[in-house]
Amino acid sequence: MGFQARYNQIEDFLQGFYVETLKAFRRENQLPEDYSPRTRLELAEYMAFSEHYAKRRISLPGGNVQRLIVLRAQGFARHQPPEMSLDIELAVESAKGEEAEIQSRSPAMQQIREKMVAAAIDPAESVLRDRVISELVRYLEQQDQSDCIDYLVLRLQDLSASEIDEVLGLSSRQRDYLQQRFKYHLEKFSRHHQWQLVHQWLGADLDQNLGMPPAQWQAFVAQLSPEQQQLLQCKQARLSDPEIASTLKCTPKQAQKRWYQILELAWSLRNQKA
Repeated sequence: MGFQARYNQIEDFLQGFYVETLKAFRRENQLPEDYSPRTRLELAEYMAFSEHYAKRRISLPGGNVQRLIVLRAQGFARHQPPEMSLDIELAVESAKGEEAEIQSRSPAMQQIREKMVAAAIDPAESVLRDRVISELVRYLEQQDQSDCIDYLVLRLQDLSASEIDEVLGLSSRQRDYLQQRFKYHLEKFSRHHQWQLVHQWLGADLDQNLGMPPAQWQAFVAQLSPEQQQLLQCKQARLSDPEIASTLKCTPKQAQKRWYQILELAWSLRNQKA
């Protein structure tokens, strides 16, 4: 079987898994059978659910536990032709011994190394993500939201809702309330407290038109009032808050409030239905 045939089979497997995930998403959120995510916000929600659905722990005979996506992949692999067995650690480390040297020079091993390098995580993106998490924790501490910090830490460990309930000793209702409170502070942090850092991490900062394509960006700017357009130009010019307030003849706090309103409008436009 050639590479393209294998690629198509893997693509079919992934598409099948996403169909299964979408059915579970509809069922667990009591959505219509024909529901399909359309806005960016709905797609992000669905993809987040897909990740957690794939990582669900399934109990197996003998007391063993395995991730759902691993079980699906194992079932898929059992129907595939046998593959060449290669030592991934050998691809990373320097070859030791004549036999290892011969294997490390094989075309298959060289291809593995190329793929591993291509798939490596961008260190800059990882650093930015860690900074977002650190700033979010600091913000929650300032707001005296220690339980939200505990919830964040557990979510970052990909724990399921039932596991979070068990660790924190919460009932389902208490966890739902905690989720709503966490969501409120998360949105406040993202759109007000550290909007620039979060937008940079999401690839939606001012240099990237707040995450909108050119046509959508033009429509967004056109719907702003002259005062809002002037404020946007000041932000694009990287003026400080006092300079912006002086230009708009208002207080820095009023200028910040007006800017947050613009960010809210951009959020709504990015996530409106097509």
